[in-house]
Amino acid sequence: MTTPDTTTTTTGAGPEGTGGRSRRAWLREHSELGVGVLLLALGVLVLTDALTMDVEIAQRGPIGPKTVPVAVGVGLLVVAVLLAVDVLRGGRGEAEGGEDIDLSEPADWRTVLLLAGVFLATAVLIEPVGFPIAGALLFWGSAYALGSRHLDRDPLIAAGLSVVTYEVFNNLLGVPLPGGPLMGVL
Repeated sequence: MTTPDTTTTTTGAGPEGTGGRSRRAWLREHSELGVGVLLLALGVLVLTDALTMDVEIAQRGPIGPKTVPVAVGVGLLVVAVLLAVDVLRGGRGEAEGGEDIDLSEPADWRTVLLLAGVFLATAVLIEPVGFPIAGALLFWGSAYALGSRHLDRDPLIAAGLSVVTYEVFNNLLGVPLPGGPLMGVL
């Protein structure tokens, strides 16, 4: 003769009552929602900043200085919502072991510090030397920090990327960037 099970389990739809699991267990299983919340907050911040931007220059054509930040902000909001829906439907990100990373190796702090130094140098140099020079240093320094050792090719590519970026933002999009000593040349 079998006796009925006398243990009680709570059932429900929320974090408190998902099959007897605690709130902490539910949050652990849905930890990707944290990334969604971060993307949502970042999207709201970008959109708020873009829509309250005081643009003093005349807009040339249908694309103005607010276009890119608004598109990025809307994109962040869409990705946040899609990620939240996927996680709540049971989707899970792939574990770290599935990536091409050896988890037993320590972090590559040399690369991290080189990249941080390049970004800091760009922030310091952009006003005095202008975007074309600071941008070229940013592109070349990032390539070097990430392992490229083509010392004859990388500076030329970096200079080309920097000048093209400067021209697109300054002349086509109407977003003024500091030109520095090259202001009259470009």
